[in-house]
Amino acid sequence: MSFPASLSAWLALLEQRQPSHHIALGLERVRTVAARLKITPLCPVITVTGTNGKGSTSALIEAMLRAGGYRVGLYMSPHLLRYNERVRVDGVEASDAALCEAFAAVETARTAGSPESPLTYFEFGTLAAFWLFARAPLDVWVLEVGLGGRLDAVNVVDADVAVVTAVDIDHTEYLGFDREAIGYEKAGIARRGRPLICGDADPPTSLRREAVAIGARACYFGVDFGAEKIDNAQWRYWRQEGEKKIEQIYPPPTLAGEHQYGNAAVAMAALDSLSDRLPLPGVAKAQGLHEVRLAGRLQIVRQSPLVLCDVAHNPHAARALAAYLRAQPQRFSRSVVLLGMLADKDAAGVIAGVRDVFDDWWVAPLPGPRGGGVARLLDALSANGIVAERIRVFDSVTAACAYGASSLAGADRMVVFGSFLTVSEALSYYAVS
Repeated sequence: MSFPASLSAWLALLEQRQPSHHIALGLERVRTVAARLKITPLCPVITVTGTNGKGSTSALIEAMLRAGGYRVGLYMSPHLLRYNERVRVDGVEASDAALCEAFAAVETARTAGSPESPLTYFEFGTLAAFWLFARAPLDVWVLEVGLGGRLDAVNVVDADVAVVTAVDIDHTEYLGFDREAIGYEKAGIARRGRPLICGDADPPTSLRREAVAIGARACYFGVDFGAEKIDNAQWRYWRQEGEKKIEQIYPPPTLAGEHQYGNAAVAMAALDSLSDRLPLPGVAKAQGLHEVRLAGRLQIVRQSPLVLCDVAHNPHAARALAAYLRAQPQRFSRSVVLLGMLADKDAAGVIAGVRDVFDDWWVAPLPGPRGGGVARLLDALSANGIVAERIRVFDSVTAACAYGASSLAGADRMVVFGSFLTVSEALSYYAVS
């Protein structure tokens, strides 16, 4: 059997077979190939899902564990600039050569049966990451769910600790149209007798009910653990141990935004639930909070004029972005938003969450089959009372970035958000401009 000679050729082949935007939930295809690959984690597995915050929480868990001297396999998606970002082994992105070897192993296993087992782009990549992790000397796997939880490919591996960061409305065509339906799907990563850490301050009844049905040991934010900001230099993490309340003081995470205190508390609660197998001193947690990095989350890429990129792409995330922007002490002569969104996202809801923090609205289409054009954005802006005089339309995110570079003054601010694709294109522009 001959295989593609490069990572780009592999990705092109996978796109040709099953485009990356294609979603087909279900575990049978993945289970079949995973069994042929003999993928069995020999260390604890932490699986993280949530409408928002799962990437930040996964990165926080990785950073704290690595600060404690543990070797971590981290799987995340989607990527921003390079596919390699999705797979990290002990803090290092998987090389092209390693990914090609893993893809070849998955392809061999996929075609070993009769008939061949079909896999989506995401399923193929997930199994490749697991194959690499299974062959590395790792102390723990940290796995970010792609979509939902119960039927996501990541859930083919049993979690020692299941984490649900938040439950809100997104991907309704796959997960359901309300928080109750979505909460049920996310709770599906839990396992009997094992911890389920829930970071949602008001979890849906369905999540609580499913946790009981599964037999998971559920811990809830605000009841069993929590976070309290003291000032800009410190915050309090607390957890209940029976009748005793344990409190610890930590420096703030380097990830920007008030919501990151909650994500940090969720990460710590997950790690505390594994303290018998992966003991971690407070100094390592503090170091991890300081060292954690994650691109595209309230990321400042230029200072003058200030350019900030954020992957917020649903109303819940948009409200968190707006809260962050309102809290900033710096005042700007002009605040501009560059917005690009996929066609299946709630553009009106997103705009409603941030409409009071921007003076001008720049909109651009996104590429690909799921890419959203500007017509839907213009309709959503109109529905939110944004008048045409405040709107400018561009042919691409890159074109809008270039216009901003030539037209914005040093005292202005531009915020780029709406999709991973929007932020990816902007980061590519600023990397070379």
